[in-house]
Amino acid sequence: MPAPHTLDGWYVLHDFRTIRREVWKETDPHTAAAVLRDFGAFVQGELEAQRARLGSFGQFVIAGTKADLLFLYMRPTIGELNDVKARFEATRLADFTERAYSYVSVVELGGYLAKPGVDVEQDEALQLRLKPPVPEMRYVCFYPMNKRRTHPDNWYMLDEDERRKHLMAHGQIGRQFAGKVKQVISGSVGLDDWEWGVTLYADDPIHFKKLIYEMRFDESSARFAEFGPFYVGEQVDAEGLTKWMMTLHG
Repeated sequence: MPAPHTLDGWYVLHDFRTIRREVWKETDPHTAAAVLRDFGAFVQGELEAQRARLGSFGQFVIAGTKADLLFLYMRPTIGELNDVKARFEATRLADFTERAYSYVSVVELGGYLAKPGVDVEQDEALQLRLKPPVPEMRYVCFYPMNKRRTHPDNWYMLDEDERRKHLMAHGQIGRQFAGKVKQVISGSVGLDDWEWGVTLYADDPIHFKKLIYEMRFDESSARFAEFGPFYVGEQVDAEGLTKWMMTLHG
């Protein structure tokens, strides 16, 4: 059976970092402050790119111990993502971090969203969804996932009507959280170890739990979904990152 058509937007890099605590704490306070001021210039450049609609950027302090920070980048090409990664590695702050996890994907929408006879590149609503800015919401939740491929629950052996039925029911749950949770789905088949990345944003992290809990009882998730690790964090501006880093410094 033919694969469903998808609409693809910006490439996405979730770059999770852990702070090298011993090295950071041994740095004298004046040097630490200078490192963070320099990093602020990098962040400012990323925010300017977002305002110019050349890409997207967000930075988050991660809860728990799987990572400390998440830097989220979106760009039109993999090459541009690599350029951003290189610019980060050139900052002085990068020397005080180690990569805890990373994920590469591309923003993905169902092909059915393309209106007949309308050029997707000229559809402003679709372009905003394919090239989304990081919203000004306080919290983020990221996780990778697969669709199961084992008998008898092989998603890829369902016919188009069955898949559509499951996706419609799944979407109805998501719509219950409209205005509370913003979702960006990014495809990663052939790009990373899982098939999709899911990035959720909310002003209250309890909405992540409630949404995902509801979806666990949806037949589509219960039968066909496999989930990877979950990362939850709080979005911070340059001042917030500086405050957190200096608290860690002691």
